[in-house]
Amino acid sequence: MTHMPDLERSLRAAPPHALLDVVRDGLTEGYGALSVRLLLVDYGMTVLQPVDTPGDATLALPLHDSAEGRTYGSQEPRENAVPHAGAVDHHLPVTVRGERLGVLTVRLPLERSSAEAVTALAHLAELLGHEILVAERDTDLYQRARRVTRLTLAAEMQWQLLPGRAFAQAEFEIGAQLEPAYAIHGDNFDWSSDASTLTLAVSNGMSEGIEASLLTNLTVNALRNARRAGTSIADQAALADQAVYAQHRGALYVSSLLLSIDLDTGRAQAVDAGSPQLWRRRDRTVERIPLEAQLPLGMFEESDYRAQEWDLRPGDRLLVVSDGVYDAPSPLGETYGTRALMRAIQATGLLPAASVPGAVLRELSSYRGADTVDDALVLCLDWHGRQGAAGA
Repeated sequence: MTHMPDLERSLRAAPPHALLDVVRDGLTEGYGALSVRLLLVDYGMTVLQPVDTPGDATLALPLHDSAEGRTYGSQEPRENAVPHAGAVDHHLPVTVRGERLGVLTVRLPLERSSAEAVTALAHLAELLGHEILVAERDTDLYQRARRVTRLTLAAEMQWQLLPGRAFAQAEFEIGAQLEPAYAIHGDNFDWSSDASTLTLAVSNGMSEGIEASLLTNLTVNALRNARRAGTSIADQAALADQAVYAQHRGALYVSSLLLSIDLDTGRAQAVDAGSPQLWRRRDRTVERIPLEAQLPLGMFEESDYRAQEWDLRPGDRLLVVSDGVYDAPSPLGETYGTRALMRAIQATGLLPAASVPGAVLRELSSYRGADTVDDALVLCLDWHGRQGAAGA
């Protein structure tokens, strides 16, 4: 099917808001497509919403009870015959480096539906994902399609600060999620990977609303500034600590956990500067990794931070959880606690890293009921190791 290269060029040249129009026109002309629909997952990871009609909740599809949702979950192309229409719906995951954006659904005439067509459509869906991430710099269309209700201003600021909700490369896979998705204020996560090192940071700022969001924004950007200067995670913590203290003089501070992993060896370093907890699932054993508790960032002037080291093995799973998870109260006032968290980690053992945070947070939501009084954050890292590296 020689039409695909032309469609790819047209997609790259399209105006940011017109990506779906270009895909629809190209597939109609080149493949005889009867319909083309792009659905993006919402911030709460509960529904898939059509880009064509952002904000229309009546057209949203459930993430956990629809053919499109199953495609999103499995990350594999799926197809459904359309009764009495002589056509097939092809559902393709729209994913970029592990970041699951949504699903592209293409209805083809039965005679045009083939394994070759599915391969071409899957490639197009991946390319479309890349173009959406680029286009989001210049249009709000895709951001609007991701929300089923209005975000608070604090939540808007936090979502714009995040790197994504999933990331994958050969050595590892990451998934992360925040709740309440439409009203978060202080929790945040960040990551960066280069040829030799993966760096992660999980932060939990004091206060509420805009004040908490501004505090976390300052902290994350201070950590990024130090990281991009090539400093160690201990120095990143120290420099961010100075930035926060200079602004708030100890009246506000940020609990943070910083991780650095050598991609060649699996040697990990951590700085525990507050409340986020680090857990490990190795084989079928779940345990909290003991770390030296150090001062939150910005609590005192010129605090000194030290990194602790340990080794990761291929197959290890790390989970970082905020105090909004392990301290979450039930309607009877009982905290979620260690046992419930260990059960949740075990119960999600077969899920991919990108699916684990949402599953843990759904279980937490059923535990604490309708009253959500604090942010809750879960970050999951699956370590595969580098091929050919020692211990891999």
